[in-house]
Amino acid sequence: MMILHVGASGLVGRLVLERLLAAPEVVSVVAPSRRALAVQHPKLRNPLVDFDALDPDADWWAADAVICTLGTTLAEAGSKEAFRRVDFDYPLLVARLARWKDAGAYALNSALGANARSLFFYNRVKGELETALAAVDYPSLTFVRPGLIDGVRIPPRPGEGRMLALSRLLRPLLPKQWRPSRAEKIADALVAAAVQARPGRRVIAARQLA
Repeated sequence: MMILHVGASGLVGRLVLERLLAAPEVVSVVAPSRRALAVQHPKLRNPLVDFDALDPDADWWAADAVICTLGTTLAEAGSKEAFRRVDFDYPLLVARLARWKDAGAYALNSALGANARSLFFYNRVKGELETALAAVDYPSLTFVRPGLIDGVRIPPRPGEGRMLALSRLLRPLLPKQWRPSRAEKIADALVAAAVQARPGRRVIAARQLA
């Protein structure tokens, strides 16, 4: 398989990339990014791109499956408009261009509470993206919906770090769906969804990632 992986520089994205490069079923990984990745591997192709000006004729769109771990925070993005561009516009555009080249599977790192009708902006954008992706008509479509992600971020997010420390302390007392989602389990779920490409649409809930 050839896998197109966008968002390979983030916490979950790095773990996804490690797994794809080690998977015997995967012969090629294309990971477009703004800046060169720190990883080099015979299977890996890392085209440098501007996500605001993606080339629809690039040969690497012709993948078997897509994994999207693109994402930011409102604080990092600086505005709701910038956040929506990264967390909605880019993943949807990637999905459309890859599907145009006959990609058959798409796996998205979404979020707990994703709902297009949510009163919370973050959850609403995630839900709107899921709805828009469903309309792209992938034969295999998977939404992985983690809660607070348990892993080491580079650079760290201080606010998230404090919440994570408290959640780890309370883990035994929390219902499974509210426990931190382990970054490794999220990556495993995304890679399995892309490689197995089971027909239909499915959701992997936070309680399965704790």
